[in-house]
Amino acid sequence: MEQADLPWNKSFYILRTVRRALHPVSDGRRRGSSAPTTRNARDDSHPVFPPAPPVNAEADRQLAELERGVEELLRRPELVERLAAGRPLRIKAGFDPTAPDLHLGHTVILHKLRRFQDFGHEVIFLIGDFTGLIGDPSGRDHMRPPLDPEQLRENARTYREQIAKTLDPGRTRVEFNSRWMGKATAADLVRLAARHTVARMLERDDFQKRYAAERPIALHEFLYPLIQGYDSVVLKADVELGGTDQKFNLLVGRKLQEEYGQPPQVIMTLPLLEGLRGQRKMSKSLDNHVALNDPPEEMYGKLMSISDELMWRYLELLSLRPRPELEEVRRAVEKGANPVHSKHALAGELVERFHGAAAARRAHEDFIARFRHGGLPSELAEVCLDPGQGPWTLLRVLHQAGLSASAAEARRLLRQGAVRLNGERVTDGARLLEAGEALLQVGKRRCASVRLAREPAPPPETIEGTAR
Repeated sequence: MEQADLPWNKSFYILRTVRRALHPVSDGRRRGSSAPTTRNARDDSHPVFPPAPPVNAEADRQLAELERGVEELLRRPELVERLAAGRPLRIKAGFDPTAPDLHLGHTVILHKLRRFQDFGHEVIFLIGDFTGLIGDPSGRDHMRPPLDPEQLRENARTYREQIAKTLDPGRTRVEFNSRWMGKATAADLVRLAARHTVARMLERDDFQKRYAAERPIALHEFLYPLIQGYDSVVLKADVELGGTDQKFNLLVGRKLQEEYGQPPQVIMTLPLLEGLRGQRKMSKSLDNHVALNDPPEEMYGKLMSISDELMWRYLELLSLRPRPELEEVRRAVEKGANPVHSKHALAGELVERFHGAAAARRAHEDFIARFRHGGLPSELAEVCLDPGQGPWTLLRVLHQAGLSASAAEARRLLRQGAVRLNGERVTDGARLLEAGEALLQVGKRRCASVRLAREPAPPPETIEGTAR
């Protein structure tokens, strides 16, 4: 035997000795058994890994649907285990009543809550009338001014009616966090604050940026994630939903639940829906939102104004149509189908959900009448713009489409409010035209169908027998 073989031999004998000590066998028989055992090179009757947990078909079915559109799930094995247990889970989502109207951005979470309801779980819709007094610092580069208590109460009154358009009222538990926080003493808040550190708070991205930029961070802003987390303790939440900007707050809830001896909640974050112009998140303050209480015709028109690219995002996050059906729609468009049909379908689906089928039909007919018959020429000039020759600002597009004689006239028309893009009055000449098809109007008679694409515009098509 060569010297080089010795280390390998020693290792082999050591491993065999340890294995026999852990799993002794004698004369081909297992301990405590009189029956001979059969062994082979891959199976010594003692599996290396524990057996996989039994498959729960119902839990798998729920999880497949609940994960649709989710940005992050923390932690997935915990949710699998809780779903497999077969008991109804407490699903929490909080909304501060900072405005009287909920908008489509809020419904991304509301739709997910409804899916949990459909599977028999308990949904807790938490109105943050106490946290609204502080103001959520998430995503803010400056201090949010606290709201007036009366204004918060007035805004909150409308929420029950609005959420009933998506959630099942009979299976929705509405709570206000002022019910427990309104009774908290100064000593209670001190004890709660003692459960978190300033260092942990400054790990938060928005606080980090403000601290580095020497912008003020008020002490009461540190209380917001603590109180939101304590809400989960009071409600004994199994799962909490929030936007991607809420992850820090949701993690504080997990930590506080553990400190109070509760199983930590599963965190499910969902994407923030972009506003109508596709650049920033949907927000009433940015005037890029579609409110749930918008009149049917206005809601339909706003949805028809989004770009073709943004349409896919809205279909993914807002439509309740099955995923295979949406994939088939995308394939059809990639093969040359006009995306405006899909946009009409999306607008109709959402208007019907919040206003009823009859209102959706009327909104569709109104849109067709206004943009194809109501004072507009029967033959629209069609202009195809090459994205490679951009950027295409509205000022430039007006001149290119022949709707203004010069850039100076285009500026004057915009300043006078005489220009509409997909029915929406526009005044910003520097606004960029988004990819897809758009209707550009100057006054009542001058209009053009503008398409920002390398391919020529397809021939006009019909929708339900009516010219588009």
